[in-house]
Order: sequence, then C-alpha cells, then structure tokens
Amino acid sequence: MSETTISVFDAKSLLTLFGARDQHVRQLREALGVNISARDGQVYIEGPSAAVATATSILEEFQSHANRHGSLAAEDVSRMLAAVKDGGVPGDAKNAPVEVFKPGRQIRAKTPGQARYLDAIRHNDIVFCRGPAGTGKTYLAVAMAAAALKREAVRKVVLVRPAVEAGESLGFLPGDLQAKINPYLRPLMDALHEMMDHDLIRRYSEEDLIEVIPLAYMRGRTLNEAFIILDEAQNTTIAQMKMFLTRMGMGSRIVVSGDVTQIDLPENTRSGLIDALERLKGIDGIASVALSTADIVRHPLVQRIVDAYESHGKHKTGDRGWGMGDRK
Repeated sequence: MSETTISVFDAKSLLTLFGARDQHVRQLREALGVNISARDGQVYIEGPSAAVATATSILEEFQSHANRHGSLAAEDVSRMLAAVKDGGVPGDAKNAPVEVFKPGRQIRAKTPGQARYLDAIRHNDIVFCRGPAGTGKTYLAVAMAAAALKREAVRKVVLVRPAVEAGESLGFLPGDLQAKINPYLRPLMDALHEMMDHDLIRRYSEEDLIEVIPLAYMRGRTLNEAFIILDEAQNTTIAQMKMFLTRMGMGSRIVVSGDVTQIDLPENTRSGLIDALERLKGIDGIASVALSTADIVRHPLVQRIVDAYESHGKHKTGDRGWGMGDRK
C-alpha cells in the first residue's frame, strides 16, 4: 500500500476536480480501487502502489483539463477512464503535447485511438485515418501540420478537400469560383484558426506558406518539404487518390482522413480512400489508423447519433463502404 498527495489551490478547484457530489472521484475510486480524500488543500490518494500511480496521473490530467477548459464534464472523466481500461494513461510519454502557434496552446490526444493516430503521423510519411464524425481526424492532422511548420520541419502546409456536394448543390450560389469553393474548405480553416491567430494565417497565406485548396488544383504539381492533408478523402475517386498521393515530393508528409460511412460520390463509384486502404496495405512508411465511436470527442450526443446510424445500417454492405451505414 502507498499514499500520495496532490495540491489543490482553492475550494472551487477542489469542487471542479471532485465533481458534484464527488461523482468524478467516485468513478475513479470504483475503477481503480483506491481511497481518495481531501483536507487542508491537499488531495490524498491511498491504495496499491500501481493503482495510486495511475489515479495520480488521472487526477493531474483532470486538473490540467479543468485549467484549460474551465470545467470538467462527466464525459471527460469517462473518456479518461476508458483510456486506462484500454491500457493508456493520460499524460504519459506516448501522449506528448502538440505545440502549435498560439501561446500556451497545447493539443493532446484525448483517447487511445487519437494517441495512436498522432504516433502514426510522427513516425510515417503517409498516414491514412478513417473514422466517424467527431473523432478529431481533421483537427489533429491540422495540429500536427501547424506544429511541423512552427518548428520548420516543413516549408509549407497544404490543406486539400475534394469539392463533392453532400446532397445539395452550390452551383447557383453567387460569386466567383473562389467564393463557390470556400464552403468546402471552411472546416479546414476552422481547425487552423484554433492553432494560429488570424493575422498570422493571413500573412502565411500571402507568403504561400499555407494553402487551402480543392483537390482538383493539385493536378500537375510536386510538393517538396510540405505537410499535406487530404480531408474528406472518402469522396475521392480511385484516379483522384492516385493523383493526390503522387504529388508527394522530397521531405513531405501526407495525412489522408475520411469517414467511409459518409460517401457522397455517385452511385457505383468506388471510393478512392477504400481502394487505397486495400491497395497500399503493408507498404513500409505508410500507416493506417482506424478510429471508432469510442474516440468521439464532440458533444456526447454525437456518439449516440453515430451509434444509432451504424446500428440501423449495419446490414447494408457494398463496394463503396464498409457495411456501416447509408452513404449519407
């Protein structure tokens, strides 16, 4: 048996850490078999040595999360405990923070699946990531790209999306070509704005250090020393995927992400992402990461919505998907 302590600065911080009616630490006690109490501005953790060490790491992560976000929700606690059950420990060496441009801003994986994703990007030149909405596929890839640009590991960042309409037409919207394609590229820009301030993004875009472009604009190019992200890759054709991957120049890295249950290609058109996952399997330097509903980090209802759609559509199979739901 062993005991350790964590300092807590004030009563408000203690309430955030413990949760209403001690719900957060109650989950921790039950999961790890430790005793957790507080007195005189200290949190005391008692129990078997290994369990105490794990509980201490988790409580420190609770504190870190609360400091960053101003609160600690029940779903955050459940997610961290799920990571422990899967063999991970929040804040360990495998979950090193991603340093981006905004001062004090650090991006960390919130689930074991996300940690595997970041690790794959760190150690491979091409990474494919598939998973449902809300699992951080785009967000984490953009964070890694921003970090690489910050430490000058690459000369530029290129964010790419296929301009495929998800059940509605933008063709009659007013404006020039750039105005018409901006809605497709907006999700990438939203992620980028969380890593860098507006003025820096504008300056880097003017200096061609950041490009956000439709997939069609990649044809004929060779990109050296670039971090290239292809988002919504399930909506590429086989030919488009081949074209994109062969744009890779010396010193470049590529991340390809998509949700194979959300294919918006015409009927009987095979997804380039699915084809690439099968065709390029086992090639050295290429990694594939599959995220699941357990990795969803949006509002907790998002996970329930995804589960409901997958459950309803799991009997449907076909060449275009993985048998996990309708194309919409």
